[in-house]
Amino acid sequence: MSKSLEEVNQSVATQNKTTGFRKILAFFGPAYLISVGYMDPGNWATDIAGGSQFGYALLWVLLMSNIMALLLQSLSARLGIVTQRDLAQASRETYSPFINYILYFLAEIAIAACDLAEVLGMAIGLNLLFDISLIQGVMITVLDTFLLLFLINKGIRKMEAFIIALVLIIGFSFIFEMIFAHPSVTKIFTGLIPWLPNENALYIAIGIIGATVMPHNLYLHSSLVQTRKFDRSKAGIKQALKYNFIDSTIALNLAFFVNAAILILGAAVFYQNGMFNVAEIQDAHKFLEPLLGTKWAPILFAVALIAAGQSSTITGTLAGQIVMEGYLNLRIQPWVRRIITRLIAIVPAVIVISVFGEGVTGKMLILSQVILSLQLGFAIIPLIHFVSDKKKMKGFQISTTTQIASWIVAIIIVSLNAKLVFNEIQDWLKSSESPIILWLTVVPLAFGFLLLLLYIIFKPFFTKIKEVIGNQLPHNVIVKLRPERNYEKKNIAISVDFSVADEKALNHAFDIGGKQSTYTLIHIVETVGAMMYGNKTSDHETTINENLLLEYKTLLEEKGFKVELKLGFGKPGKTIPKIINEGNYDLLVMGTHGHTGIKDLVFGTTVNNVRHKISIPLFIIKN
Repeated sequence: MSKSLEEVNQSVATQNKTTGFRKILAFFGPAYLISVGYMDPGNWATDIAGGSQFGYALLWVLLMSNIMALLLQSLSARLGIVTQRDLAQASRETYSPFINYILYFLAEIAIAACDLAEVLGMAIGLNLLFDISLIQGVMITVLDTFLLLFLINKGIRKMEAFIIALVLIIGFSFIFEMIFAHPSVTKIFTGLIPWLPNENALYIAIGIIGATVMPHNLYLHSSLVQTRKFDRSKAGIKQALKYNFIDSTIALNLAFFVNAAILILGAAVFYQNGMFNVAEIQDAHKFLEPLLGTKWAPILFAVALIAAGQSSTITGTLAGQIVMEGYLNLRIQPWVRRIITRLIAIVPAVIVISVFGEGVTGKMLILSQVILSLQLGFAIIPLIHFVSDKKKMKGFQISTTTQIASWIVAIIIVSLNAKLVFNEIQDWLKSSESPIILWLTVVPLAFGFLLLLLYIIFKPFFTKIKEVIGNQLPHNVIVKLRPERNYEKKNIAISVDFSVADEKALNHAFDIGGKQSTYTLIHIVETVGAMMYGNKTSDHETTINENLLLEYKTLLEEKGFKVELKLGFGKPGKTIPKIINEGNYDLLVMGTHGHTGIKDLVFGTTVNNVRHKISIPLFIIKN
């Protein structure tokens, strides 16, 4: 499996820093990219709605959400630091392909909902500040793709600096908004006491949780922490975990300040003046100047909104790339990936605005956050299982106390979501003129997702998690061999990848060499450890690959073939030619991806890299 965010993986050195402060700074950065997801435009809509409808009453929901977020993000960072896998990759290695496809689909829905909020939010900000139509504003967000490509080519540190600058703009804007609004300090502290005024407050509260604890941030954080290159010893990993927790604490508390400031602004300005139905960002912007008596209030509000939308669209696009590559192991060119993830955001936004008009953007923003909250369980529960697994975490699994706290958070989120779904379906059935359609569609779908959630929760408790590496076959290797012929003695190398394609490659090689020849089976390990440490790596995939090669050898020797094994490390296009050129081989047999033309542009090819670098004949088997 390829490295997460391969172009920036382990690109920031944290070793050999002259002072402890410089070492800490080297680890700081990933959490700030995460924090922008906690202050994106979707949060603004739910926070404004919560503040205008219920005053300061839901501040405790924000505080609880922030504590949940800090716990879950620390688990996500731990997974990435210890296992060198992001959450999507860990899921792909753990669950069956069928379960993974469903989890991928749900993750994409969550990212689409998140991107919808971010794109709409930035478009609204441009509309408010420059009087650009929302459709034009949405189309301008296409430029984010090119900005992201530019920033990531400059290195992850440059991207982090850009995002931190936008976060500071948002923070300073709301410091001034608080100065203008003069909120009641007493009511702020009262709002930290947990209670819900009514059922409508539950809907807004779940929206706030969905807007604060975001599933795509769990995927993103587990990947971004891998941009740091540090000592992989036990002490080095402990240090990385410590510094990343400090990074997360600072960044997420800043995000809490912004979210609390937006809700307090809604309470102090709108709720205090009897304006209980302000849910649209545009309305909030319009009323700020007359209610606060300064033209700077709406200007700073719009500037902060643009900064929030711009920063969160960049991180949302990165999350889309991580989810696609991790779940599908889909290796495509970076610009193709980013165009796809950006289109997933823009197309729904254009459809929403075109069909429903510009007046429903606030409702759509809140709905998008509720959708995010509904998907949270399918990201949180696997994460808790992974970081509790002693074997997967190699001694860095979370403590029993942290496990209990994590499961309490998961139970709170899943329970709130279950109540929301039940209430919504109940209302639909009562108000629908044709409830039979809902009974045949929505109800079975909800029941199916409930079964999936229960499966993910309880499977690890009753059965040992099945380890799956890429598209490799399990330990029972099955290869059907054709009848024997008479041949000349040769030394034939065969590239194998433990897929069904190996059967063709082996049989063609045996057609050429028969039992008189010697066959060397070559497999290349492409893990992060293999890239960094070569044959000194001892990760799980290397162990599995060694065992699979031995199974092949045992099977073929029982059939009378002479077999040798070569396990290489790194990129196949470089490592296979090196093995061939250093050995005494007469022929190399390789399989292809089975694609040409545009697919080669997207996926790339190992065969082309190999055939130009070896001096012996290459026999290509098309799969």
